[in-house]
Amino acid sequence: MSHKKHVCETRVRVRYAETDQMGVVYHANYLVWFEVGRVEFIRQLGLDYKSMEQDDGCGIAVVQVEARYRAPARYDDELVIETRLVAARGPVVRFGYRILRAKDGALLCEGESGHVVVGKDMKRAKLPQRYAERFAECLI
Repeated sequence: MSHKKHVCETRVRVRYAETDQMGVVYHANYLVWFEVGRVEFIRQLGLDYKSMEQDDGCGIAVVQVEARYRAPARYDDELVIETRLVAARGPVVRFGYRILRAKDGALLCEGESGHVVVGKDMKRAKLPQRYAERFAECLI
C-alpha cells in the first residue's frame, strides 16, 4: 500500500436521532464521525487507542477541530468518512477528514483535527515508538 496516499474509508448510516428539526444532520455529529474515522485509521495501521491508553499510559487529546460544511446529510444517508494523517511531529498529530454521501459522492463536510499526546497526568508525552513509526510511514 502507498502510505503517502493512505486514506481510511469508514461507512456510517445517519440515524434519526442525529438529525435536527430541519431534518438535516446536527453539525456536532460530524465531529463524532471524525473520531470514528480516526479510530478506524489507527486500527487499519494495526494499532489501537485502547492499548495506547492501557499499555502505554497515554492518549491523544483533541486540542483543535476545524470543519467546513458543504451540503447537508439527512436521515438514512450512508456516509463515507475518509481519514488521512496530515502531520505527526513529536507529541503533535493532525488528521484530515472528508465526509461524502455514498450514493452520489457529494462532499458534505471536510475538516482537520489537531491532537497532543498526553500522559495520564494530562501533560505532554512522547508518542509511543510503534505509533511514531507507523505514522511516519504514512507521511513518506
